[in-house]
Amino acid sequence: MVSLRRRFSPIEAAPARLPADHAPDAGLAFPGLDPQWSRLVRAKTDDGARTFHVLDTGPALAALGITPTGTILAVHGNPTWSYLWRSVLSASLERAAEGSAWRVIAPDQLDMGFSERLAHPVAPAPDAPSYRQLQTRLGDLDALMDALEVDTSTLVTLGHDWGGVISLGWAVRQRGQVDAAITLNTAVDHPIAEPVPAALRAAMAPAALPAATVTTDAFLRVTLGLAEETLPAAVREAYRAPYTSRSGRGGIGGFVADIPALSSHGSRAALQEISAGLSEWDKPTLLLWGPKDPVFQDRYLADLQARVPHADLHRFEGAGHMLVEDRDIAAPLFTWLEDHFGQGPAAIPGRGSQRSPEPAGTILGLHEQLTSLSTSARRRDAAVVDMTAEAEPWSTAEDAATGNRALSWEQLARQVDALAVGLRATGVRRGDRVSLLVQPGNTLTVILYACLRLGAVAVVADAGLGVRGMTRAVRSARPDWIIGAQPGLTLARSLGWPGRRISAQRLTARRERLLGTVASVESLLSRHEGESLENEPHPAAEDPAAVLFTSGSTGPAKGVVYTHERLGALVALLVEQFDIRPGASLIAGFAPFALLGPAIGATSVTPEMSVTKPATLTATAVADAALAGEASMFFGSPAALRNVVATAAGLSALQRRALGRISLVLSAGAPVHPDLLNAVQDIFPAAEIHTPYGMTEGLLQADIERRGVLDAMTTAQSGVCVGSAVDGVRFALAPLDSVGVPAEVLVEPADAEGVLGEIVVSAAHLKAGYDRLWFTDRISRRDTHDGLLWHRTNDIGHFDADSRLWIEGRLQHVLTTAAGPIGPGTVETPVDALPEVARSAAVPVGPRGTQAVVVIVEPESESESERAALREGRSPVAEVSFAARVRAAVPEIQVAAVLVLDELPTDVRHNSKIDRTGLAAWAERVLAGEKVGAP
Repeated sequence: MVSLRRRFSPIEAAPARLPADHAPDAGLAFPGLDPQWSRLVRAKTDDGARTFHVLDTGPALAALGITPTGTILAVHGNPTWSYLWRSVLSASLERAAEGSAWRVIAPDQLDMGFSERLAHPVAPAPDAPSYRQLQTRLGDLDALMDALEVDTSTLVTLGHDWGGVISLGWAVRQRGQVDAAITLNTAVDHPIAEPVPAALRAAMAPAALPAATVTTDAFLRVTLGLAEETLPAAVREAYRAPYTSRSGRGGIGGFVADIPALSSHGSRAALQEISAGLSEWDKPTLLLWGPKDPVFQDRYLADLQARVPHADLHRFEGAGHMLVEDRDIAAPLFTWLEDHFGQGPAAIPGRGSQRSPEPAGTILGLHEQLTSLSTSARRRDAAVVDMTAEAEPWSTAEDAATGNRALSWEQLARQVDALAVGLRATGVRRGDRVSLLVQPGNTLTVILYACLRLGAVAVVADAGLGVRGMTRAVRSARPDWIIGAQPGLTLARSLGWPGRRISAQRLTARRERLLGTVASVESLLSRHEGESLENEPHPAAEDPAAVLFTSGSTGPAKGVVYTHERLGALVALLVEQFDIRPGASLIAGFAPFALLGPAIGATSVTPEMSVTKPATLTATAVADAALAGEASMFFGSPAALRNVVATAAGLSALQRRALGRISLVLSAGAPVHPDLLNAVQDIFPAAEIHTPYGMTEGLLQADIERRGVLDAMTTAQSGVCVGSAVDGVRFALAPLDSVGVPAEVLVEPADAEGVLGEIVVSAAHLKAGYDRLWFTDRISRRDTHDGLLWHRTNDIGHFDADSRLWIEGRLQHVLTTAAGPIGPGTVETPVDALPEVARSAAVPVGPRGTQAVVVIVEPESESESERAALREGRSPVAEVSFAARVRAAVPEIQVAAVLVLDELPTDVRHNSKIDRTGLAAWAERVLAGEKVGAP
């Protein structure tokens, strides 16, 4: 075993020559690979001197006179070679100029790439192993590191596929010298009883193994085909270069034969030693994962996390086995290394002494209001009212007979207590993740608060994400349990979502078998009626409480982690900001908001509407909910408000009186046009109408009332005014440069009047972090201003002279014109004011820095003939005079083209956030003369 106690130097012997068909050919062009990195190294392995081909940035750094910060030993898997790591090698040299220089050593494993080929039969077989086994390959790394000039002051391993197993095993073996480990998709254990993934099983079959891996290049071609997008031909040829002959592919077959799927396999003991050693590994660890991998599936990731629970993890949604080709892994890799080995752990945002501002009001435990109200004079008042369904299956017979859809505070508290006991008896433990697949209403409220009381972590990915989005979200969160109604459980079973299943309603024995459920909420409530966890402590403030998923309007939905303390701070802020008093009642036209009702002490009424289509909420449904719950507040998305206004003519006198008693209307999720606010005021004449600004990562940041919006509009500024920071919230600005990149130095609002930049916020109720998205969480945090921990919102805008915030769009939607960056709102706000326009989207077309501005308009009129009159024939190009009016609305902006689309695509959750990225791609195709349909 190598000692690794010194600076290594090459051995005396001269490098041996490789056979011509296995040596790197100077005439071959490998995209992204600098020939200067390539070298041959002779090393004394356990079975004699062998020649390794190595890509190494050490000589290049030495030539520049740069001493490395540390060394990365990067080990490829099967059937790739060191070419896999070219982006990491290149990035290491690019960063050297910035003062963070890492030497990267990427060897080709023996029998692979351009390293020495070994003598073995063309058809290796597990029962007569003549291939190189796992234990021997660990020794190969010992030998190679002895033969290289390596400074081990900081040594990090990096691996992928089988290289992940080998690199982790070597790190465990050399734990005294290895300082950290990084791995991409790999596996360190495979239970004997479980089948090998189907994608690998066929190649492992003894009869098929030689033909699939050695005789032909089928295994190699299939592996390269696992990239998210087809690899460029030159890159594919580079990967295939060492494996063009059958004699060159022996190592590929050998690696497949060395998979220790059986207990009798010769490498099984070495694998078990590695997996056991990882359970004791306490060094910094980073897992970079492509979840669309048919071989190294999420179950192997879960095993790694269980063995190394302190590991940081980033899942690259949409990426797969060839993660290095699918995504830029160099940025997160080197950022992580700099955090840990650059300026020290105190430099990591969120891990040092950074703090959040003091919360507004007194932080309440999530159950304090519920417990208090259940024993107060209001204990028999309605706590939750469900207008979406018949009486719940566990309602009393009297409630079922009368059609009562409410639970009192007393009933709600009893059911929450009973279910918490029942869930614990079923096996749910504190810290377990529980995915909730139940429609908003009384049932979901009971389940959620039972989970919170027990200390389980609620995973909320609402149906508005769609089946595909929910599948991504649930697999990302990897819940231990799923509680759902039959539709949700059927989906979970058919799509193989992780987690043991509990049904909301009692099921027949046959249905239980079909859905694979272990219990039902209804039966648990009945069995544990009157019981509680009163002698058990409540979860700690820092314990995770929930993982809430974003809307997915700008990419795959992200899981946002909240602790009990941060949710408590949010509850305190809502109570303080909107002066919520005992007896208040909230109609939740945005379903997730209903879940906060019991925490803020307000009756929650869920109106009749489609969760996936907020725009289906009608004025009648709101009025009926107001009558049933004696409502004083209403929360709805802008899309919901538009339909409420559109359907208000059908209201009866009784319903209008009910709406007239509402004193507060809230709308968030997207900008709300002043004309819509005025129309809403007519329906809710006694209400203050607020349009608070927030996001899943922090549900309330700024607030403004309707009259404030109207006043702000007189100042003729770009974007939408969302008001001033609420108590306990601080804003700052990261100004954009000429190509739309936010500055590192933050500016106070008072010092940034009219400056376009990214909005950055600090508050006690912000997210605790993004779930299993280490790099996303890392780059979303800023700690360079005033000693506070800041969150990058990804929203752009500016502050006015009164420090009011104006939102102008999203950072990824900035138009970088030759005249400088423009926020979409600069164009959209005046265009939306045209009478023919319902809403618009300003999108960029062309190269960054010189982009042209294209305006896409959704007509106000629903008349097909009037919509057609705004176009040039059947083309989406706007009619000349209409296009002229659009351009006249923004005379200071050079608008390259105006297009007309019957309906702009929006997110599912809010039906309000416009998909500008998709529209930009569509507009580019239109202007290129392509035949296009809807975006």
